[in-house]
Amino acid sequence: MMAADLIYALSERAQTVAVAESLTGGMVCAALIEVPGASAVVRGGVVAYATELKHRLLDVDGDLLARNGPVDPDVAAQMALGVRERLGADWGLATTGVAGPDSQDGVAPGRVYLAVAGPLVPLSADLVSGPGLAVQPPISTRVLELDLVGDRSQVRTASTEQAIGALLAALREVSTADAAEHTPPLDR
Repeated sequence: MMAADLIYALSERAQTVAVAESLTGGMVCAALIEVPGASAVVRGGVVAYATELKHRLLDVDGDLLARNGPVDPDVAAQMALGVRERLGADWGLATTGVAGPDSQDGVAPGRVYLAVAGPLVPLSADLVSGPGLAVQPPISTRVLELDLVGDRSQVRTASTEQAIGALLAALREVSTADAAEHTPPLDR
């Protein structure tokens, strides 16, 4: 249901999404493309399960990976930015974490980072300085840290649902901010 809501919200805005996945192994992208009409808004996905692929395919900083490992909020943010750029999407969505059953590099099972990259702030009319000038909204990222409980399957499923929900929430937040910015003040 949430995946259908996300596809609808993206369609309404004529925006696209690309997904970078590690622990979810393609589950997020699969959930999105299960929805009719997804082909209009889902650019694709990259499953970068191996750490070095996060660097090679998604442009995650190699020094960051060496220093902090793949389960890190900054890695998640760079994955979302990287997939957004590489696949030419308005929005990038990323998942990285430990599904279990064992810890990874000292990180306990259930620790997950989700990142959303895109135009998280509304485009102000004040930024447009001339007719015909194409102004792109500023791109920013938001990272969520989760500590999920359950077995491997439950952690991956919850991560998928939370990732879809995170992007849907970001879209709603931007829409609310856009509406508030363009609503004339009430006369009293």
